[in-house]
Amino acid sequence: MNMEITGSYEAPLPLLSLNHVSLLCRSVLDSMRFYEEVLGFGLIKRPSSFKFNGAWLYNYGFGIHLLENPNYDAFDDTPMDEPRPINPKDNHISFQCTDVGLVKMRLEEMGMKYVTALVEDEGIKVEQVFFHDPDGYMVELCNCENIPIVPISSSSCSFKARNQSIKKAPSKCGFMENVMMRSLSMDMMNFAF
Repeated sequence: MNMEITGSYEAPLPLLSLNHVSLLCRSVLDSMRFYEEVLGFGLIKRPSSFKFNGAWLYNYGFGIHLLENPNYDAFDDTPMDEPRPINPKDNHISFQCTDVGLVKMRLEEMGMKYVTALVEDEGIKVEQVFFHDPDGYMVELCNCENIPIVPISSSSCSFKARNQSIKKAPSKCGFMENVMMRSLSMDMMNFAF
């Protein structure tokens, strides 16, 4: 499936923040336990109108919605396929953490497999730890706050789409800088004094 955006636009959609990530799982109970005990999420109420098995969890300003996979036969005791290798370039959810060394030590205590990576940029180092949840979804824990978020200036705003030549970005290239500054201002106003 190849999605193409056609037509012009003035601005991106009016988003506020990430609300939740929804994940299909073989066992809602196993996945709930993982997200509660390993990552510190708390179980929250979900709408009673849902007619399927699932659970909602929340922490760190967003939610994880677990949905039982309807294609999984709960009475089939065939072991789950071996999870794919832990690949830092694969799709993943990333969380900032306070102590990467402690993360690695705790994962080892739990007997969980993980891989590490180190990202360096202009003398700044970011440590990353990658591991899988019970359904093979990859999770990253890192000290990513070490790398500052620096908008690309509109004077150098270009990108290279896959299999295409370099094109100029939309005429509203400075728009993201304004959005980021507005978001930063709102975050600063929300600090409790």
